[in-house]
Amino acid sequence: MTPAAPAPFSLYPELDATALGAYVAALESGDVTGLAPARAAEVARVRSVAVFSRARVTGAGGDLLDAAMWRHTGDRARPVIVMPSPWTNLGWLAYAVQAGLFAARGYDVLAYTTRGFAGSEGQVEVAGPLDVADGSRALDHIVERTAGPVTKIGFLGDSYGSGIGQLVAAHDTRVDAVVALSSWGDLGEAFYENSTRHVEAVRALLAAASKARLSPQTQSVFDDVLAGRDIQGTLRWADARSPFTHVKELNRRQVPVLYAHAWHETLFPVNQTLKMFNELTGPKRLVLSIGDHSGPEASGMLGLPNRIWTDAHRWFDHHLKGLENGIDAEDQVIGEVMWSKTLEPRPNWLSLTEHVHRLHLAGSGELAEEPEAGWTASVLCGVDTPATVADTVVTSGYAEIAGRPKVYRMGDIDRSVAAVWAAAPAGESVRLRGTPKLRVTYRAANSKSTFVAYLLDVAPDDTAHLVTHAPYTDLDSAPDSLVSADVELQATAYDVPRGHRLVLVIDARDPFYGDANLPRATLAFTSPDATPSYLDLPLG
Repeated sequence: MTPAAPAPFSLYPELDATALGAYVAALESGDVTGLAPARAAEVARVRSVAVFSRARVTGAGGDLLDAAMWRHTGDRARPVIVMPSPWTNLGWLAYAVQAGLFAARGYDVLAYTTRGFAGSEGQVEVAGPLDVADGSRALDHIVERTAGPVTKIGFLGDSYGSGIGQLVAAHDTRVDAVVALSSWGDLGEAFYENSTRHVEAVRALLAAASKARLSPQTQSVFDDVLAGRDIQGTLRWADARSPFTHVKELNRRQVPVLYAHAWHETLFPVNQTLKMFNELTGPKRLVLSIGDHSGPEASGMLGLPNRIWTDAHRWFDHHLKGLENGIDAEDQVIGEVMWSKTLEPRPNWLSLTEHVHRLHLAGSGELAEEPEAGWTASVLCGVDTPATVADTVVTSGYAEIAGRPKVYRMGDIDRSVAAVWAAAPAGESVRLRGTPKLRVTYRAANSKSTFVAYLLDVAPDDTAHLVTHAPYTDLDSAPDSLVSADVELQATAYDVPRGHRLVLVIDARDPFYGDANLPRATLAFTSPDATPSYLDLPLG
């Protein structure tokens, strides 16, 4: 039986194809009837300095890619920006407003729809060799059609386009700087976090590409992740598509890279991008925000004021145009604190954490200052609990941006299907900054097991908000053996208010992830003397 097609879904719920189409039509004709005054003014500004035109780029293998260009007249030397499209049937249209804003700043711009999506030929290869070749062909296309000499070249992408942009920069020595928004560094880790399948993320990608033409290999890999088969094959496929695999090429040329990411990212969790960021040795900057995939930068794609896109403009102005705007002297990391929205600059990632406070998992259900052995906390498998990552991929992040994060009620969590450890109420605000780490030992009756750990901020009324989480899967241990799991929870910047408690919840089922447990099996958590169970909290 053929599986049902995924329900229509967008990774960009705020973007309106009709409105963007009207904007582009006005760019072509000059008729701004029906546009909002701000958009009409932008159209007039762009048309006063650049010529907009649609294009067909000959990509790898002769496949034609749908594209658009914003070019200046005259023989003045100019920098160029190439923008591969996100994972959406909107294609290059998603960049229409921002491409115009870059053109108004003096750049020649080409935005193109990646192969297999919307009006571009070919099949979706997920940042494979053909996509990398397409990026270079797109660059050839605009360089050959600029009126004057090209000085420097930048690649900018959001989501899917950001991964392609990094890979093109690693392989094409003409690329001088990169902006990567809501990107991945290690695609294998994004699909298999701590060996745990990101099934809901893959379902969301399939749903968002329901009108795209996936290559047989792409469809097979996604099917394998959903079915839990051929893990090593998927990881080999992902390795070639991971900027982390090619970081030496970027470092050899010291390519400047600007990243923007969300703390509660559900498609490409932040830790795998942090791994990439920390390996880069050239100029780099990381902007971390409240929300989920592509949400923090979405308003800027509509032309509204947006600090992430402002940083992108400044990044290219400095590294492509040579403007001394101070961004090279600023801190590498800018973190938005949940939920205050305070922005905290730091010179580098390691400087976020000033010291680490270790709390031990105790048999009393406490997060205690001293280790305690000899206890057991059992968790029944196969049963979901109210402790979940989010209600929906991507869209839950928009509620977070609006200051309405998901509320968890601790009284609804059944202690027979979840293990719970609570710290003492905070005597003063606890500033979590960095990557919490969990070590926990458990016994699994079967050879394969999965659990998900959640760190919650619990108020005196027993309502809670999610600070961070991580899944863990063991596929190699013998039945009925002790498994010692070392887990990095996703990085965070979170202030736990005075009087609130940090609570660790571990259960064996979350619909966001693939589950290796057998139904009705039991995971028995404990803390042996040799491998005590503890939680390390990074404090700033």
